Amino acid sequence: MAWLSDQFGLAQQALFEHVVQPVLFAMGWGNLLEDAFDATGWLLVGLIQLLVMLLIFWPLQRLLPVEAVTDRRAVRVDILYTLLHRLGLFRVALFFSIEPVIDGVFGWASVQGVSGIQLDALVAPLWPGITDTAWLGFVLYLVVFDFVDYWIHRGQHGLNRWWALHALHHSQRQMTMWSDNRNHVFDDLLRDLIIVLVARAIGVPPGQFIAVVALTQLIESLSHANVRMSFGPWLQRLVVGPRFHRVHHGIAIGHESNGPHSLGGCNFAVLFPVWDIIFRTADFHTPVQPTGIRDQLPEHGAREYGQGFWAQQWLGLKRLVGRW
Repeated sequence: MAWLSDQFGLAQQALFEHVVQPVLFAMGWGNLLEDAFDATGWLLVGLIQLLVMLLIFWPLQRLLPVEAVTDRRAVRVDILYTLLHRLGLFRVALFFSIEPVIDGVFGWASVQGVSGIQLDALVAPLWPGITDTAWLGFVLYLVVFDFVDYWIHRGQHGLNRWWALHALHHSQRQMTMWSDNRNHVFDDLLRDLIIVLVARAIGVPPGQFIAVVALTQLIESLSHANVRMSFGPWLQRLVVGPRFHRVHHGIAIGHESNGPHSLGGCNFAVLFPVWDIIFRTADFHTPVQPTGIRDQLPEHGAREYGQGFWAQQWLGLKRLVGRW
C-alpha cells in the first residue's frame, strides 16, 4: 500500500510539473498552484480509471454483451458525463461551490468547541492499531463510506424530490460502463456534500479518501457495464457486480416496484450487497430486465428525459419543481 502511494505521488508530481503547472503560468493563474496540485491527483486518478475501463471493461462489453447497443448517441452523452467527472472538471466545480461552505461549517463548529468523531480514535479501543496499518485503515473507511452510500441511494429512491433528480440516472435505456456518471448536477452535489461532510467529520486522511473514491467509482463503472456477468452464488453476496446492479436498473424493479408512482426498489448497495441483505432490499433471483423507468414506456406516457446533456439537466430541474 505504501509503495503504491509513493508511486502515485511521484506520478502526480510529474504530471503537475510537466503539464498542469506550465498551463497555469501561461494563463496567469500562479496563485492557484497549491490547489491545482491537489486537483492533479484527481486528474491522475481519472486517467487511471479511464485506462482500466478501456483496457478491461470495454473488451468485456464486446465479448459478453447483455444487449446490442442500438442508440449510440445516448452512450456518447454518457461518455461526456464520465469525462467531466473522471478528468476532474466536476471536482473543480465542487471546490468552488461546496468546499467553502464545508470549511465554514467546520470552522464554526471548531469555534463552538465541537470536533469531529475521528474514526481512528473511536475504533482504536476495539482494535488497537487498525488505522496505523494503511490497508486496514483503507478497508475500514471503504466499509464506512459504502454504508453511507447505501443510505444515500435509498434516499434517492425514497424521497420524491430527490428521485426527480436521480431519475435521470435511471432513464438510460442503453446502460454501459459509461452510465455511472450520468447524473443530474444537483443530485451529484447533494451526494458529494454528504460524502465530504462525513469524510471531514471522521477525519479521513486525504490520500485514503482519494483511494476510497477511486476504487468505488471503478467498481461502479463495472457494475453498470453492458456485460453478461454474474459473480456466482457466493461472491455476488460479497461484491456488487453487473448482474446485481442491472436488476436495480430494471424497469419497475429498481424503482416503482410496488406499482406506478410508488417508491421502493432493490439492490441499492454500491460495493457490498451485505447492506441490502441486512436491510432486506436484496434481490438475487429476478432475471435481468430492460433498463429504464416505467413512465418512459408508451403505455405509461412516454415521458421524455432529454437526449443531450443540457436537455437532461433542464428537464431534471423541471421535474424537481413539479413542472414536468
